[in-house]
Amino acid sequence: MKLETVADKKVLVTGAAMGLGKLFAERAVREGAADVVLWDIDEARVKETAAELAALGGRVHHHVVDVADRDAIATAAAAVREQVGDIDILVNNAGIVRGNSYFWETTDPADIDKTMAINSLAPMHITREFLPAMVRGNGQARVLTIASSAGLVSNPRMSVYAASKWAALGWSDSVRIELEQAGHQHVKVTTVCPTYIDTGMFDGAKGFWFTPILRQDAVVDTSWKQMKAGTPLVVLPWTSRLNKALSGILPIKARDLFLNTVGVYHSMDAFTGRAE
Repeated sequence: MKLETVADKKVLVTGAAMGLGKLFAERAVREGAADVVLWDIDEARVKETAAELAALGGRVHHHVVDVADRDAIATAAAAVREQVGDIDILVNNAGIVRGNSYFWETTDPADIDKTMAINSLAPMHITREFLPAMVRGNGQARVLTIASSAGLVSNPRMSVYAASKWAALGWSDSVRIELEQAGHQHVKVTTVCPTYIDTGMFDGAKGFWFTPILRQDAVVDTSWKQMKAGTPLVVLPWTSRLNKALSGILPIKARDLFLNTVGVYHSMDAFTGRAE
């Protein structure tokens, strides 16, 4: 059931104004997608990105959407269906990160709500808008969700972010199994769990043992290929797979000692995040 190309498919990318989202959208345009829909909360940047991609020859549409707002998602989804019809390829890419403080030092509870809304709930609500039509159809369809290696291994100074990505991973992989059980083999769900990426979102975070900061173009390249292949789970890089495996078999104290020694537990000590 491999999808060789997204040519003639309708693709929607969230968080599409910059970073991974922009690169995913560019892939879709260059591959000949029938329509590429960009969602982002940043009006100026998403307009600029839409113009750049349209100049490449694609039919590009953009919507200003706050994916933390369930009503905004429903309104934008209805507009998309009216504008281009049903979506074939959905890329749940939008995300935020808060870090470099211990949980009890959180001063604004709204940060918790916003992180969970964007990283966990938004992929659910957005997918709920478009998945039923994918299931009813008979063409190849895909849902690609960008989670995080923080959803595989606990990490201090990013507890809420880790929680949001654990939720995204658990939900996404469960939907994959549901589709398989229900016999909808034409719809494949892929969840990607990378470590820190050089998008600016994780400025100040440090790479750790054999794990440099990942290049965004490499992450997009791997994610895009594996999404088309229908791969269920993509963990980047190999050290994250190792850390997850060891975390599953080592006693907790031994696990903590290992992850602390290789630098995982101190990777967010100097985190600053993107300067807006």
